[in-house]
Amino acid sequence: MNTYFPVFLDMEGKRIRIFGGGEIAARRAKVLLEFGAYVTVTAPSVRKELEELAQRQERLTLDYHLYQPGRLAEEAFVFAATDDEQVNIAIYRECRHKGIPVNVASDKEKCDFYFPGIVQDGDITIGVTSGGKDHTKAAEVTEKIRRQISGWQGENR
Repeated sequence: MNTYFPVFLDMEGKRIRIFGGGEIAARRAKVLLEFGAYVTVTAPSVRKELEELAQRQERLTLDYHLYQPGRLAEEAFVFAATDDEQVNIAIYRECRHKGIPVNVASDKEKCDFYFPGIVQDGDITIGVTSGGKDHTKAAEVTEKIRRQISGWQGENR
């Protein structure tokens, strides 16, 4: 398994496609929108929270369709988070063919990047990953860091 290099990207205005309309897709969409991305969620149906978010957020588009090969072109990144492994594999293959970085939520071996746990406090942003090995541990560490730095913004450094 490769060790991944941490990098912070300017997501402002980037076009992101998320396939799948469930819990993982909703979490990813919310965070990406916070960082200024334009997000399209493609799924035959989506969670109610995504529908509500799309009503409030003009940078979120809901595309009520199944994955269709050949429609990817302008995306900076793609997330495959469907509940159909064969669809996720097809998305992965198309992205690799087109040189689009892809994250397949159900298969760490099919990830060009990982979506980190994120902690923000003012100008400080911290990303936490376990390299796809232990999501629970990464979430616990993220929460510990969040508690540790809470309120730092007002302190003298």
